Amino acid sequence: MESLTYILPAILAVSLVSAVSLVGIVTLAWNEARLRRVLFILISIAAGALLGDALIHLLPEAFEEANSSLTVSLLALAGFFTFFVLEKFLHWHHVHADEPLDAAEHARIHPVGHLVLVSDGMHNLIDGVAIGAAFMVSPAVGIATTAAILLHEIPQEIGDFALLVHAGFSRTQALIMNLFSAISAFVGVGLAFVLAGFFESAAPLIAAFSAGMFIYIAGSDLIPELHKTSGVKKSLTQLLAIGVGIVVMSLLLVLE
Repeated sequence: MESLTYILPAILAVSLVSAVSLVGIVTLAWNEARLRRVLFILISIAAGALLGDALIHLLPEAFEEANSSLTVSLLALAGFFTFFVLEKFLHWHHVHADEPLDAAEHARIHPVGHLVLVSDGMHNLIDGVAIGAAFMVSPAVGIATTAAILLHEIPQEIGDFALLVHAGFSRTQALIMNLFSAISAFVGVGLAFVLAGFFESAAPLIAAFSAGMFIYIAGSDLIPELHKTSGVKKSLTQLLAIGVGIVVMSLLLVLE
């Protein structure tokens, strides 16, 4: 019965994250300028949230719960470089602030659309593992991790939807395929529970691995997108939005 304290919340969290795959439909009536403005803000918040979750929640809890600080550090590095390798081999298409339509213009053939679906499915599977491990560490860490993933998923799913439509899928097909790839998150959360069943201390170790992945996404994927824009006003807006993401993660400490 004790396992129900984290299994049910984790499944609910993954369900919420998977539902975000439908968010692309709201952008159909938006013009390019509005889409870029919205993505610009969302990416900044997501970068702050992912860094905040990794450094404020996941890593501190992993260091506290695990028996070896060296193991936690090495697993965080492993998570970081795992995403590096995945990006190299899968060529992830995270369409962000400066390329929603430019990338779509180059994505008019189905193979590119299928590549987006495969890479997005792998990404969602890893998100599920991270959520499952986080809830096994504590409910507060689970909520923080879910919030960080949601803030990252929204701009990503908007971009993926645009890519799929421009790759030749109909709007209905794009929504269905996006939702189908999101279901892999349930496989991920199940994998986290299976690993925890075999290894008693798996939860904090997976949390450390997830922290490394979140740091990579924020530092190597999201923040470089923000550097593609210039100007004092935009830079200050970016810093403010990043700060909002970090503050949200800090406020969630009251749940611990």
